[in-house]
Amino acid sequence: MPEGTISRLATRRVLETLQPERTVTICLPLFLAGGEGERAFARHYPTIAIDGCEKRCAARGTEIYSAKPAASIVVSELSSDPSAELGTARRLSDQGLQVMEATAVATSEIVDRLLGTKQTIQINAEGRSASSLKTVVTCSCGSGIPSKMLTIAGRETEVAALPVIYQSWQSAGRMPDKGVSAEMLKIVNVYNPIPENEEDAWKQAIALDYARFCSETK
Repeated sequence: MPEGTISRLATRRVLETLQPERTVTICLPLFLAGGEGERAFARHYPTIAIDGCEKRCAARGTEIYSAKPAASIVVSELSSDPSAELGTARRLSDQGLQVMEATAVATSEIVDRLLGTKQTIQINAEGRSASSLKTVVTCSCGSGIPSKMLTIAGRETEVAALPVIYQSWQSAGRMPDKGVSAEMLKIVNVYNPIPENEEDAWKQAIALDYARFCSETK
């Protein structure tokens, strides 16, 4: 859904441009897989859930596993024209980009309300924070989101969050099989836009690499 892409891009805009050094993102795959550190963070710090649609999966998941979010945003409710075409998950339309900006601004305003002190951020011509051009999206653990290079469909591809997904699934006793690779692909897609015509290639590459990971870390 394009709303999912909007929520991810808006989140990055808040972390990198609008509220750098004041916000972090929770590692969703680890949170859902049972990462106690992630769940404890959401339990003790004010958390903003950004959902693409009215199902509010992020908000409900946070409330079930940690605590009720301090605030909740639904992307589909922010469009001034509900019937407008937002684009696709791979490429947003102009209206989709406008909704992304509106989502980022709404989130930033909530951050100001929750933290109390408003930061003035100067945005340069490239749309980045002039005071924090090298800001890295950080996880609640304080580190950048880890990634791993895989050969997929004949080319080297950087896959975000893959190392932590492997670790959490192995810790949960989820060994490599067809069911695991299919479920894992859905979680990988949270952080990585996967072309529809390459899903099988991604699934195969991840399955082989996860089997290798489990074999090497017994």
